[in-house]
Amino acid sequence: MTKLNSNILTILALVFSFSLLTTSCSDDDDNNNGGGTDPDPDSETEVRVSGFIEEDATWTNDKIWILEGKVVVDNGATLTIEPGTIVKGEQGIQTLASALIIDNGAKLDAVGTESEPIIFTSILDDIEIGQTAGSNLTIDDRNLWGGVLVLGTAPCSFTGNAEQALIEGLPENSGYGLYGGDNPADNSGHLEYISIRHGGAEIGEGNEINGLTLGGVGNGTIIRNIEVIANLDDAIEWFGGTVDSSNLIVWAQGDDGFDIDQAYSGTISNGVIVQTNVSDHAFEIDGPEGDYQDSYTIQNVTVFNDNSADETANTGNREVAQFRDGARGSMSNVLMVDGLETSTFQVRCDSEPNYNEGSLTFSNLEIVLAANTTIADIFIDNPNFDPEKCSEGGTTTFTQDAQDFVTELPSKDDATVGANTSVFSWSYTAQNSGKF
Repeated sequence: MTKLNSNILTILALVFSFSLLTTSCSDDDDNNNGGGTDPDPDSETEVRVSGFIEEDATWTNDKIWILEGKVVVDNGATLTIEPGTIVKGEQGIQTLASALIIDNGAKLDAVGTESEPIIFTSILDDIEIGQTAGSNLTIDDRNLWGGVLVLGTAPCSFTGNAEQALIEGLPENSGYGLYGGDNPADNSGHLEYISIRHGGAEIGEGNEINGLTLGGVGNGTIIRNIEVIANLDDAIEWFGGTVDSSNLIVWAQGDDGFDIDQAYSGTISNGVIVQTNVSDHAFEIDGPEGDYQDSYTIQNVTVFNDNSADETANTGNREVAQFRDGARGSMSNVLMVDGLETSTFQVRCDSEPNYNEGSLTFSNLEIVLAANTTIADIFIDNPNFDPEKCSEGGTTTFTQDAQDFVTELPSKDDATVGANTSVFSWSYTAQNSGKF
């Protein structure tokens, strides 16, 4: 063998070895991360993810995971996210908004800790690995990405008694996003110590991505210690399902704090809602849409209003609650402070029959009233009655009854109900809202 031939063979062997090494690294990365995972060539700490995750995957806290468009955990896969992990959504509005979607049958195992919460935020957030907050975004920064959607097969009440429906915020014919079923114990995973920030997207009228969307999620799922900050639309919305949710804190939502629809029948306990000048309701509660009937439980919640903004910039109603469309359930041990004269608590005419028959109930509510305001001014029955929409109106004793189930307080320091706020010390809201 000549020296030239020997050199050529050596070079070919090196090229072949490098090819094997490159292929091995790529395959290993795909197996661990799934969903079109693409490490950023300019950064060892960023991984971009897109498309479908159809095998079990783990996102580690030594990297920032970037959602490119809709990332869908599907086909029964489980996505595990380590404590302290930061997930950022790429920019995009309406149907192009990025989001993490846990399709029905799949699971999200995202369990942070008090010292290492899992952060979902925008690509524009300058938060870095090891941090719990960035420095460049405020509660006025919304609509920078989509949000987190978890879907299951627990019972829901749909229009026309449909078995399943497409969740709000997703385009038609997407091939994923259905929720609802007949399994109240359905398990979509474990979500704990998670903060979701600067999201929300409006696809169309009444069709939005919330901070955290729970569609048909069953009570085999664990939802607790969740924070949503500065979301364009609702902070957290339950579309049917049976999952219990506890230790929830939201701040500066653009629409409603806690929104219930389609016969959600779980328990929401120990929550804090901090409304700002853009917020609509702390609670917006809707009833069943079909024949299936069930009822929710809400207990131990504190509602604050952040009235520090210039009132000329007010674009939200900052109302406490609205019960409509046949709302059914119970609310107890709720504290309301910092309210305005317009911070009403309403039972609409289409929910009056349920109040009359005892399937919509209230007990142990406490309120610090705004100046020159009475309980009768805030707790109102059937506002803006429209006979074309409601067959009956003004037929309850709700406003009169409020004198019995609501206690007026001189200050929040006199409260005996509401949330145990000590469990929220880990949250950005507790550390920065000035309410704790």
